[in-house]
Amino acid sequence: MGSEPPSSPQVVEDGGEEDEEELSGGEEADLRSSSGRGSLLTRRGITLRVLLKDGLVEPGDGVLAIHYLGKNFVGDLLNDGKIRWVETGQIFNSPSAWATHCKRLVNPAKKSGCGWASVRYRGQKLVQYKTTWLHKYQPSADMMDDEIYERKWQFGKSSFLLTDRERIPVRYCTLGTRDAARDPHTLVELSAFSAINRFQPFNVAVSSNVLLLMDFHCHLTTSEVVGYLGGRWDTNTQLLTVLRAFPCRTRLADRESASAVEEEICQNLFMRGLSLVGWYHSHPRGPALPSLQDIDSQMDHQLRLQGSNNGFQPCLGIICGPYYHGNQGVASTITPFWVVPPPEQRPNDYGIPVAVEVTYVQDNFLTSDVLNEMMLLVDYYRAAPDLVQFGQYWCPDTTMMDKIKVQ
Repeated sequence: MGSEPPSSPQVVEDGGEEDEEELSGGEEADLRSSSGRGSLLTRRGITLRVLLKDGLVEPGDGVLAIHYLGKNFVGDLLNDGKIRWVETGQIFNSPSAWATHCKRLVNPAKKSGCGWASVRYRGQKLVQYKTTWLHKYQPSADMMDDEIYERKWQFGKSSFLLTDRERIPVRYCTLGTRDAARDPHTLVELSAFSAINRFQPFNVAVSSNVLLLMDFHCHLTTSEVVGYLGGRWDTNTQLLTVLRAFPCRTRLADRESASAVEEEICQNLFMRGLSLVGWYHSHPRGPALPSLQDIDSQMDHQLRLQGSNNGFQPCLGIICGPYYHGNQGVASTITPFWVVPPPEQRPNDYGIPVAVEVTYVQDNFLTSDVLNEMMLLVDYYRAAPDLVQFGQYWCPDTTMMDKIKVQ
């Protein structure tokens, strides 16, 4: 501290980290991401400039701080939303760029900044101001956050039932107009594109490593889980290639940790040159069919991923049913789906869930990324009360461990 700032401050964009911040705050390119089953898809557009504009934070000297491995870093918040590091006068375009730069000074092996969870404004983590902004200005996005964490992460008595929950799927044609009194967890059978006189507007190829990691994640716990799908969208061939699964390791009670996990996923997507192309979640002991809530979430994700440039980029939804006894054999049921908007003359109807035809591509080997992610998942759920008891029997001659080995 105390060194004189240079007369012409250097603006540090810090490569991927600046872009990572744009990933969590409104990127110009095809990757539209932000944070939760709503998260990465609902928090687009939230930057320090937005928080300044809406009065949640104010510019000031020394109001920003990072505490990392015993080291303290202090920054000024400028009027344009940029950050000036007090010690050197360097200018950073985002919290993640500054956090990554500072952390690498202390730990050169550090690859990610997780800026919103790392940087504090007047002693409070910036991610809390982001959440406050959502509560105030995007109630629908906040609702989506609550959906994912309450429904997909919270575990209660229902999670420990050893029998399948009887949820009888209904046909889409029986739904009619939206009804607030209808159970949002009602399962809906998938339609075929041909049944609604449509062609599937894109082709999909999914890596076997994606299936493995996704299925492994869903097998570890009796609670529902969520993750994201990374890949590429080729506008020329209309091919969506799903190359990587990104499991979310967090709980409803730990919102700050959730934000950090989501920021890390944003960075991982960028560093691998991938775009956010979809999401997955599990129905542990029920049919792998979308609920009314899933349909609305998927429709919302499709619109957000498409953005406002009138282009087309599909968002793939996948449901994994690992422990439903109605499955064919021991293997999980994997259901890729998409949602077609209701007819223009019936705007108050539910979206139409349709089955997506997918080509599965066999990878030549298991990557170190996947193995590492599997170990992280095991560590995360090891002491969890909703960890699957792998010594229990799935059926008379097959234990839970036998089942997961077969996968």
